[in-house]
Amino acid sequence: MSQSTEKKWFALYTKPRQEFKAELQISSVSVESYLPTKVTQKKWSDRKKKITEPIFRGYIFIHANEQERMLALSQNAIVRCISFNKKPAVIPNWQIESLKKMLIENPEIFVSDKVKLGSKIKITEGPFSDIIGIVIEKQEDKWLAVNIDLIQRSVMVRLPLQSSYQIIDNI
Repeated sequence: MSQSTEKKWFALYTKPRQEFKAELQISSVSVESYLPTKVTQKKWSDRKKKITEPIFRGYIFIHANEQERMLALSQNAIVRCISFNKKPAVIPNWQIESLKKMLIENPEIFVSDKVKLGSKIKITEGPFSDIIGIVIEKQEDKWLAVNIDLIQRSVMVRLPLQSSYQIIDNI
């Protein structure tokens, strides 16, 4: 696959509160996008309502080659592509796949004391099997986070003490 046709994950910055509009515009030009969302219950003085909202306000992810990335950037709801050193920043596939899997499973769980803070681990069993993440907190309740470093955001999930995992990089 040549450099120009190879698909990679990119983070695009959207206009304020236009993540869903960006998703519609990007899909209308046949570019694959991913907008991680959560359902929350909002309470007003007269009613409660469940609403779907983006997990990362102001961002949408696309899986695209260079031509598709440029097409996505031309959409009205998109401000720019996240870049470093004036080059579009590529998000590792494992971060997007782990994020997708965590959001599908979504339970509360925690990590064994054997893992050091900052360690990169891969879960090998259970509902989070094959998720890769970073241990970000060591207390009675342990956390695993899948970091999307490029937009400086994390999605956290608790793992049970009985979780099976493999340490990939123990800092």
